[in-house]
Amino acid sequence: MSQLPLIPNARARRIFLDRHALAEAPSGSASGAALHELITRIGFVQVDSINTVSRAHHMILWARRQSYRPEALARLMERDRLLWEHWTHDASILPVAWFPFWRRRFEQDRARLVQRWTGWQRAGFHEKFDEVLARVADHGPVTSADVGEGEARGSGGWWDWHPSKAALEYLWRVGELSVTRREGFRKVYDLTERVIPAEWRAHLHDDAAVIDWACNTALDRLGFATPGELAAYWAAVTPDEAKVWSEAALASGAAIRVAVEGADGSLRTHLARPDLPQFDPPEPPGRLRILSPFDPALRDRKRAERLFGFHYRIEVFVPEPQRRFGYYVFPVLEGARLAGRVDARAQRDRGVLAVRAFWPEAGVSMGTGRRARLEAELDRLARFCGCDNGVEFAADWLRDHLPPER
Repeated sequence: MSQLPLIPNARARRIFLDRHALAEAPSGSASGAALHELITRIGFVQVDSINTVSRAHHMILWARRQSYRPEALARLMERDRLLWEHWTHDASILPVAWFPFWRRRFEQDRARLVQRWTGWQRAGFHEKFDEVLARVADHGPVTSADVGEGEARGSGGWWDWHPSKAALEYLWRVGELSVTRREGFRKVYDLTERVIPAEWRAHLHDDAAVIDWACNTALDRLGFATPGELAAYWAAVTPDEAKVWSEAALASGAAIRVAVEGADGSLRTHLARPDLPQFDPPEPPGRLRILSPFDPALRDRKRAERLFGFHYRIEVFVPEPQRRFGYYVFPVLEGARLAGRVDARAQRDRGVLAVRAFWPEAGVSMGTGRRARLEAELDRLARFCGCDNGVEFAADWLRDHLPPER
């Protein structure tokens, strides 16, 4: 490894943040072509249902362009059809030009989902496919509430689907239906031919082209990566396929091996483009930004910990007495480091953003200047999520150390 070009940790962080559009001030246009370009640059915007402050996809875009408003995203998806929603590692918003590369995934899911869901979903869901598809074809877009008349509804849990709801999800996953819009957070499904423009439905790519696209685009968005990280980025190729692609890229000169220094000083071999060792990434501005837990820069928790020394865990499913921080805690980025985390919740009935606690990371002192920058960012977040009465701080909100591990 000593013979490999070295990417020191400080530069590795800046490269990674630059590729994720977090190394520049969060200013500029955030609608139309500019918003589409931003989403294409970062690759995907994960969709998540939790709305303690604002939904994940809105916070991801707001952290990069604070002029962003949700209506701009809706226009690109529902009117202009430049974006669409499907599965990467989770439900995500993607440029519609990438629809052809998902056809392989559609066919893979067609072969495996019925088997995987049998015994997990309610019995009979696979018998509803033709009925649900015919309903959409004949009567137009539907939500899960519009299908399955007479079927027993569950308790409302996230995966407690009635058979026709499971059929809708299956038909979406295999590409026969697409999400035409969301009402609140509920997906509205329509025939794919009525959602995805014909120019993208007409494209077909073989397996080799899909693997090449997936690995190339992942490497360009990560800056440097292991084969496993390339495979995980879109969840569109297997680790073995990414490994074979990596060897071919090294042999052709499309990639080189580099040694990337972690936050703890350890070195790890990654693939990178040949010009990366000479690339001087910008220095991110020193302002603080509040990130969604599902931000693309944080999706790979292990990678974030290696690069930034920042251990993060979603505690939504952790019983409250066992939580270390809180139900849904937001990482805080300062320059090129993750400087802390904040527990905040929009109390919309009172119009305030209630801040329970901020925990700085070890070595981050909360002097007057940093505290003022944090309070200014929280005030901006309050305005973004519609809390017109501002920020309300708990008496002991500014903590001086991390709580002990549980």
